[in-house]
Amino acid sequence: MYAVIKTGGKQYRVAKDDVIQVERLQADVGGSIDLAEVLMIGDGDNTTIGAPLVADAKVVAEVVEQARGEKILVFKKKRRKNHRRLNGHRQELTVLRITDILPDGKPAAKKRTAKAKPETPGAAAVQTEAEGPESAPEPVQETAATASESSDKKSTDKKAADKE
Repeated sequence: MYAVIKTGGKQYRVAKDDVIQVERLQADVGGSIDLAEVLMIGDGDNTTIGAPLVADAKVVAEVVEQARGEKILVFKKKRRKNHRRLNGHRQELTVLRITDILPDGKPAAKKRTAKAKPETPGAAAVQTEAEGPESAPEPVQETAATASESSDKKSTDKKAADKE
């Protein structure tokens, strides 16, 4: 399952356990954050596209760290005017780990498996006796005549295929 989310003016395609860097979000390291601007959710052949957002959908992410990006240099120049400007910029970033994608905004309920009751050995024997021998299907045994007929058919089919 994947989702396309919008944060910081950009769009990101994310799946569970992805680590992404987004523009700075106000959150504590180790905390959880809900990203409610979900534009699209895809799950195999099923795709839900929002208009503009998917209703009630959200993506839950864990804040891994607050960091700063690499320094970029912005150089501006106007020719023949002796005009030059050099500026540097470091973008503040938040590193997120996607923990869950919720199409309906609610966490998926954990499926409970029914525990099988331990059967006593005597109960199984009583069931087989009650069914009787006629309920069990008899295995079909192949005789020598039927086995030779099927092998003859295979050999004639191969000869016909070789001639063509």
